[in-house]
Amino acid sequence: MADDEQTSKKALGDSDNIVSQLGDGPIDRLITKFENASQIDDDGIEFWDARDLQELLSYSKWDNFLEVIQKAKSACSGSGQDVENHFADVRKMVSIGSGAEREIEDIRLTRYACYLVAQNGDARKTPVAFAQTYFAIQTRKQEIADEDAAQHLPLSEDQKRILLRDEIKEHNKNLASAAKGAGVIQPIDFAIFQTFGYRGLYGGLDRLGIQRKKGLRAKQNILDHMGSTELAANLFRATQTEEKLRRENIKGKEAANAAHYEVGRKVRETIREIGGTMPENLPPAEDIVKVERRLSKAQEQIAKKSK
Repeated sequence: MADDEQTSKKALGDSDNIVSQLGDGPIDRLITKFENASQIDDDGIEFWDARDLQELLSYSKWDNFLEVIQKAKSACSGSGQDVENHFADVRKMVSIGSGAEREIEDIRLTRYACYLVAQNGDARKTPVAFAQTYFAIQTRKQEIADEDAAQHLPLSEDQKRILLRDEIKEHNKNLASAAKGAGVIQPIDFAIFQTFGYRGLYGGLDRLGIQRKKGLRAKQNILDHMGSTELAANLFRATQTEEKLRRENIKGKEAANAAHYEVGRKVRETIREIGGTMPENLPPAEDIVKVERRLSKAQEQIAKKSK
């Protein structure tokens, strides 16, 4: 489509301008901006117009953004999903001034489609990093909300921690598999690989440095003493590194280490951009093993009372 068919507003500027436009509260500003762009169709399905997402991700040309959407469609198909269920071609009328209108093409994107578009966007654009974080967090929040609705009970911090800790255990297996495919084979090599990810996310701190910062003993697993916010950041680091290693077909230990560091650093930059607390400054949480035991006992007592 020619450039004169552009109908999006002026693209968002640098990160400071983005933050200044996003309302009250650093995290709320980010969430509000993206949620205000979402719509609900007649069937009650949430969607975003690609033209609106184009603006949010700071793409000035529709043709360039269509290339990103095409990559996202390929990723959607590769994941076994029906592309048409997530990317629906539509046409709509827009004003061109003086009361006149014209018809343009657009695409209705589901939340999953938006996530894929963000993952395939230009990582050098700060709004793209914002979107990657937003849709990852919102997708996880939706999963938790679905589980909450099924149980008819609000999730406590302890329950969130257990869910996220279990997720990290599974995704670390996937990450190890992807790292092995890149050439990280020996246990010592994987330990080094993990260290690079932590250093990227924690401002240069390795596992021992994180333990010292948080007052943990050498034998205490740092993941077992993270609150839900910190666990979510590490889950995002692990999933995005796995995707990067596979998507870019990265080979060699050094290249894999560099990729893990870069993803960790990018997550850290995003946390800073939205005004979040740096992970090393978050307080340590109670040993999750004790939390699991306590919740298990509580569930047993509830079960006994219901008999």
